[in-house]
Amino acid sequence: MKQNKSIYLIPVMLCFFCMGFVDLVGIASNYVKRDLLLSDSVANVFPSLVFFWFLIFSVPTGMLMNKIGRKKTVLLSLVVTVVSLLLPLFGETFGIMLVAFSLLGIGNALMQTSLNPLVSTVMGGGNLASTLTFGQFVKAIASFSAPYLAMWGATMVIPEFGLSWRVLFGIFFIVGVLSTILLFVTPIDEPAPEGKASSFMECLKLLGTPIVLLSFLGIMCHVGIDVGTNTTAPKILMERLGMTLDEAAFATSLYFIFRTVGCLTGSFFLRVLRMRTFFIVSIVMMALSMLLLFIGQAQWELYLAIALVGYGNSNVFSMCFATALESMPDKQNEVSGLMIMGLFGGTIFPLLMGFMSDGFGQAGAVVVMAVGVIYLFTYIKQLKTA
Repeated sequence: MKQNKSIYLIPVMLCFFCMGFVDLVGIASNYVKRDLLLSDSVANVFPSLVFFWFLIFSVPTGMLMNKIGRKKTVLLSLVVTVVSLLLPLFGETFGIMLVAFSLLGIGNALMQTSLNPLVSTVMGGGNLASTLTFGQFVKAIASFSAPYLAMWGATMVIPEFGLSWRVLFGIFFIVGVLSTILLFVTPIDEPAPEGKASSFMECLKLLGTPIVLLSFLGIMCHVGIDVGTNTTAPKILMERLGMTLDEAAFATSLYFIFRTVGCLTGSFFLRVLRMRTFFIVSIVMMALSMLLLFIGQAQWELYLAIALVGYGNSNVFSMCFATALESMPDKQNEVSGLMIMGLFGGTIFPLLMGFMSDGFGQAGAVVVMAVGVIYLFTYIKQLKTA
């Protein structure tokens, strides 16, 4: 019997909301830095640690999906994520936060690897890029709400039960539990895997395919810029405008607001425009943003820059991911694992940005992100013109 796609997409899209929990690491690392009196380079270990696990777990997760299925793999990711959100409710020591962010990264690596192919299963083909983009829109709702929840908790505008900014972990924990239950009771028919499952080395060898490798690097740059802006935007406002952290936290929300708008409108534009055309517009916006973040001194200039990179970067992941996935339809699980391994860019960029900002101020961090934008310009020729 044919599945009712619209109904079955509801729990899947709620999982995309849970996927957005990983973006709390940007604002959370700033609060941990303040509370534990850390330097930029040490504080940036937290977002780097979250995305380090994508390097370790993404390809094995693609192999795991071949054995237990996509839905069960997503359920496993939700359980790990829920545990990661529970730990900070018991304290804010350096050790607790390290373990919590590690588990958050592991859970998100499992989720991002398995959830995108699960969308392909539910959709049954067609409009994959636009559906993934809508999922990114749902994810972005969680992303931009995290700074607000942290800020409201820190200023005691909402009941925070002595948790201060960490109340956001409690709220996301409740949503995570509900998402796990809803997906568990939702029947999703998955096709049996065809042929012999790929080994770890066979998965890695797929990087020898040019479009897979170039898409992998594109996702590394996208995530590096995403996590970099998430972490650095408040620091730029604090450095140049003298804002407090609670005031500057709005910068992270502004970024995710425009990422959300970008995902919502991008879902439409990817249906009516050539993917290549929309990609070019997105990267030009990001390039203008890097220029303004580097030289801007006025509040409106910096807010405009954050808005531009938020919108421009909102659909890069979906376009790179869909391009790679559609290039090898018989190896979607394996390619998905490789593409999500590209989220390791979220480890490399913040570490480099932390060292650059310690030495040269936040403008040094912007230079690191600008390198990623330059690479994305070179990726344009890989996209279909039709």
